[in-house]
Amino acid sequence: MMNSALNRPVLVLNRLWQAVSVCSARRALSLLYLGHAEVVDNAGGAYATLDFMEWNDFSRHADDEECFHTINFKIRVPQIIVLLLFDKMPRKEVKLTRNNIFERDRYTCQYCGRRLERKDLNIDHVIPRDRGGRTTWENVVTSCVPCNTRKSNHLAHQIGMTLLRKPRKPKLRTFINISLSTVPHDSWKHFLDLAYWNVELSD
Repeated sequence: MMNSALNRPVLVLNRLWQAVSVCSARRALSLLYLGHAEVVDNAGGAYATLDFMEWNDFSRHADDEECFHTINFKIRVPQIIVLLLFDKMPRKEVKLTRNNIFERDRYTCQYCGRRLERKDLNIDHVIPRDRGGRTTWENVVTSCVPCNTRKSNHLAHQIGMTLLRKPRKPKLRTFINISLSTVPHDSWKHFLDLAYWNVELSD
């Protein structure tokens, strides 16, 4: 139980309140105790920060299952911390992955406009590969299976299909190794940018 609480994920913000990483509750409490971070809390409807002593006092009224217990006191496991000194933004090129293409296109077929589950989606080459089309951000889109089958190796306009929008490469984004669909706390969503992971696609 104790180890489980200490291994819970905590979202880390830099001092500009930008999401930069995810750490364990153990690491977050250590940073909090050392004075390198404060807890971000919005229980009252507005965001506030609490240092270790303030968070310790606040934890006295928390449910036991939300807390890490020691012999002398209990302290609530935070969901978000903000670093007091670090203001950099780790940035990384967005990888061309199946997941990232689906995220960019919002899990929506770029031909018929239907929003679907991941299992019902495919990747389509706007200019088919056998016509020289490459696997690049500007030439791949999310497609449902029926539209992908219908288009086959044609150009969309040749069979009366049109793209909803021209595919583009996403801008550089904060790299956090977590998918929005698996965010453990709703409190994170305000701070999270799209997360990127998986194996990079290539020709």
